[in-house]
Amino acid sequence: MHKGLFLLNPDAYAKIYGPTQQAAIAQQVDLYTAPQTAQSIAANPTLLHDAEIIFSGWGMPPMDEAFLAHAPNLKLVLYGAGSIKGFTTDAFWARGIPITSSYAANAVPVAEFALGQILLCLKQTWQHALAIKRDGAYSKFSVAGGYGSTVGIISLGMIGRMVCHHLQHFDLKVIAYDPFVTEAEATKLGVELCALEDIFQRADVVSLHAPWLAETVGMITGAHLSAMRQGATFINTARGALVREQEMIDVLQQRPDLLAVLDVTYPEPPVAGSPLYTLPNVILTPHIAGSLDAECQRMGQLVVDELRRYLAGEPLQWAITRQQAALMA
Repeated sequence: MHKGLFLLNPDAYAKIYGPTQQAAIAQQVDLYTAPQTAQSIAANPTLLHDAEIIFSGWGMPPMDEAFLAHAPNLKLVLYGAGSIKGFTTDAFWARGIPITSSYAANAVPVAEFALGQILLCLKQTWQHALAIKRDGAYSKFSVAGGYGSTVGIISLGMIGRMVCHHLQHFDLKVIAYDPFVTEAEATKLGVELCALEDIFQRADVVSLHAPWLAETVGMITGAHLSAMRQGATFINTARGALVREQEMIDVLQQRPDLLAVLDVTYPEPPVAGSPLYTLPNVILTPHIAGSLDAECQRMGQLVVDELRRYLAGEPLQWAITRQQAALMA
């Protein structure tokens, strides 16, 4: 049997790898030591020597030259969470060790959350609920609704595509911005490609799904938001750094008809005293769109599935190359 070890934070281990996933891995791999953490490996790096497969998740330490020197037998890293940028290094990529990520599994709840918010916001659900609490009486506003209205998707990566697939079940027009997507791909997704500026000018709800890259920092400006239609909504389940936050706040203060649903901010959480806490047209949630609690075991199951493929000599479905990693969140 191949020798393997778990290497991640204790709480991540408990969430990602439930009893079912732990048992499946233990049946196929010799787990020669107890689950380790970045701290325990730093204290005793010789534990890495026999590891052929590392099962990981949140809390994975950087795989730099020192780490890899203690892991001469490492053949595969199965990461049971999303982004691998925080721990992959030049030295790791130079070794040519395959690595997989569970980003596809983590994308599922984000897409579900975004879909739920899109449908709620087309009916101005939050505005109605907040007005009732404020006034102590019922009010009804004009809404875009779920028939013939327009939804704008920014970035057609894994999550953006999932959202588009979900939206195909509804009587909506979907427009999207992604400079890397072809017209043929867009047609398969049932979306119309257009410029970023057009997304904000045309859509009743705009949902942001771009990765956090150097090129995307601050890509959403006050000018974009101020161009939105009367009563439109901006949803961000991507990363707060993609939005010029002060410009967004200025627009929201000037345009009380707009709504921002923000599951992410920059910094996160917002600084004390930020208007985001108190603006009546901001719905703020504490980064809950991604996998939480039992949802995390979907990521662990993806690891189990990849392990089966590896041991059977089949291609890994969710392997990530260095080139792919550079374009991902």
